[in-house]
Amino acid sequence: MKYIIIVGDGMADYAIEELGGKTPLQVAHTPNFDKMAQEGVVGLAKTIPNDLPAGSDVANLSVLGYDPHTYYTGRASLEAISKGITLEKNEVAFRCNLVSIEDGRMADYSAGHIDTFEAEKFIDLLNQKMSKHDVEFYLGTSYRNLMITSLIPVNSFKDIKCTPPHDITGKSIIEYLPKGPRSEILTEIMFNSQNILKENELNLVRRLHNKKEVSMIWLWGLGYLPSMVKFNDLYSLRGANISAVDLIKGISICMGFEVIDVPGATGYYDTDYLSKANHALEVLKNHDLVYIHIEAPDEASHNGELKEKIKAIEEIDEKVVGVILDRIKEHKEYKMLLITDHYTPLSTKTHSREPVPFIVYGTSIKKDEISSFNEESAKNSALYFEEGYKIMKWFLER
Repeated sequence: MKYIIIVGDGMADYAIEELGGKTPLQVAHTPNFDKMAQEGVVGLAKTIPNDLPAGSDVANLSVLGYDPHTYYTGRASLEAISKGITLEKNEVAFRCNLVSIEDGRMADYSAGHIDTFEAEKFIDLLNQKMSKHDVEFYLGTSYRNLMITSLIPVNSFKDIKCTPPHDITGKSIIEYLPKGPRSEILTEIMFNSQNILKENELNLVRRLHNKKEVSMIWLWGLGYLPSMVKFNDLYSLRGANISAVDLIKGISICMGFEVIDVPGATGYYDTDYLSKANHALEVLKNHDLVYIHIEAPDEASHNGELKEKIKAIEEIDEKVVGVILDRIKEHKEYKMLLITDHYTPLSTKTHSREPVPFIVYGTSIKKDEISSFNEESAKNSALYFEEGYKIMKWFLER
């Protein structure tokens, strides 16, 4: 048996007046999604427990079969692992976004989706000016970078509140600065970065090219060293991951999945969907399961771009699901799970914790009566996982 899991990050949404009271999933042209629904089983899963942050870290742990109450130790530590960074037991990792601030407000959580080449220059500058024995900055991808420090006690992990910058676009940053024990250390680091970055010649060059300035760093997503049971030990299956996002790569490494780097995978609108599908099919020859994560719909929601979200959903349908459906029958037995990890409504530009729709399709799957894949059709299903992490065991063993 071969297994494919396809995650359209943030695809689920609320009804939108501009779309006649429908969601992007409902109006997007998705014949392959609907084929899976017509010949498979549709359901709902609550991937984010009420008492945990509504983030991709918690949601993807659930989809992958790991109870986030047991295994969630914060986002940035997983991203650090994906970069080969060794966290000491007394160190805490923070996501370190390069952001644009205008008139004291969060103008852009990604500094105009700065490219990695330019981001590296800013991270190097921070290390030159701010790095000490107990603070170090690390380059990630684009605006997604990291800071590692021993200044914050590991046992204060749950007591410090840091707000994701994509949650406060257009809002005053003063209200959303870090709160809790030792949070003044984080605030000082953030504002020191502003003094270093804002008027630096690197920003002067960006302004000449009409690019958004890198005003400061924004620290959030703190995490400490995780410990996870290997997926193969749980299910006796060899898995692989295809994603452009460091967070998902980090979770996969902790699970013992092989992380596949796909040319053209960017984690944005311009990602190479076809390349992801083709690599997944190739990887499946030597693995039992492949997990394909696609970030584009989530980015579109954070940016408030309706057309881009619909386009991303249609690209997943045509160039990922469609391609896989055409070739998956090369295997005698197979199952596919199509799911969105969490809601990312365009109206709020941030994540929310409603139960998400999914489809299971493949050999030995007895179809239900639901014929389309979207938020509303899934509500008609009797299949519901209150504890979303239980979906994996059901998917593999039913």
